[in-house]
Amino acid sequence: MSSVTRLADPSQTAHRIDSEEEALTIACTLAAEFAGGASRRDHERALPHEELDKLSASGLLAITVPSEYGGIDVSNVVLAEVTAILSEADSSIGQIPQNHFYILEALRHDGSETQKRFYFGRALAGERFGNALSEVGTKTVGDYNTRITRDGAGFRINGRKFYSTGVLFAHWVAIFALDEEDRLTMSFAPRETEGVEIVDDWDGFGQRTTGSGTTILNDVYVPADAVVPHQNGFERPGTIGSVGQIIHAGIDLGIARAALKETIDYVRDKARPWTGSGVERAADDPLTISRIGELAIRLDAAEATLERAGRKVDQAQVNLTAENAVAATLAVAAAKVLTTELAIDATNVLFELAGSSATRRGLNLERHWRNARTHTLHDPVRWKYHVVGNYHLNGVTPPKSGAL
Repeated sequence: MSSVTRLADPSQTAHRIDSEEEALTIACTLAAEFAGGASRRDHERALPHEELDKLSASGLLAITVPSEYGGIDVSNVVLAEVTAILSEADSSIGQIPQNHFYILEALRHDGSETQKRFYFGRALAGERFGNALSEVGTKTVGDYNTRITRDGAGFRINGRKFYSTGVLFAHWVAIFALDEEDRLTMSFAPRETEGVEIVDDWDGFGQRTTGSGTTILNDVYVPADAVVPHQNGFERPGTIGSVGQIIHAGIDLGIARAALKETIDYVRDKARPWTGSGVERAADDPLTISRIGELAIRLDAAEATLERAGRKVDQAQVNLTAENAVAATLAVAAAKVLTTELAIDATNVLFELAGSSATRRGLNLERHWRNARTHTLHDPVRWKYHVVGNYHLNGVTPPKSGAL
């Protein structure tokens, strides 16, 4: 049953992380803690409010804040790996901050100095940013009915959003709306702002605890200094889309890691050898061994491709030329293709090799497949193949998009 969430106290204090190594260590520590309850939370659809508070307090949600604003501005390699570590433990928790980091990157690109100082400061304090971006009922996923109109010194926003991942746990709602000139804007509103209604109605079969429900915007007032011209970020070379997509790839990589680990553990300890295989243990079946080897090799390849993509995004952020931005886009698209296909295959192979007993509902192993299948629907990889192929074959530059 749908329910309107109650607003939480937005006051937060957070640890200040000093290095990339510390960020990775903290991610591993939190992941070990989060993994223990992941299956139960999925089964009961128990939203991870406590876990998100711990994530905020850890300082991990501020690791992309630029150094000139008090952060450590980690490499995108580290950002993707932190995401993968958390997603291996619980892919819903790994996905929730994706929009948070996308919003911070959009702020870095197009926010004013005043906006950067304030909102980066909020991130450093441990506050979370959730999105009100996607809508249903429009011609395409890139179309919007939500509108922002002038009202005196500020603006009013009206509309309805779906797939509002992370907004149930957010202190700030980043609202994407078209202005009078049909240009896309991003406005920051505290969750308790009058007219913001957050409905917990996400009922997808996977990623069940991401809180990706509906956000209703009823004459929401935002001051002028809370509005960022988001359209600008896609009218010149940039890394907004690349950062958003490399995090998605990290989520899928984490799901694949979790599935492969579950497969290995089950085959070693519980699966029976196939009749006529001539072996005493399922783990000695040469066909099973080969299939595990194939997945392990593809996992290594996906990790290497994701790391390479992170380096390309880093290079584009440091030296933002059209050439470097395109290189980042293409590299991230490749990583997203490989991690998407690996996550889906690894979660299928889990049952192929573990056998019928692994399908028992009490084990809840199918959550990995449900999560992979649900999350990988975000941006169709068939179009990433097209973008990469069109560039190499016809010299067509990839479009500037949040989905690339």
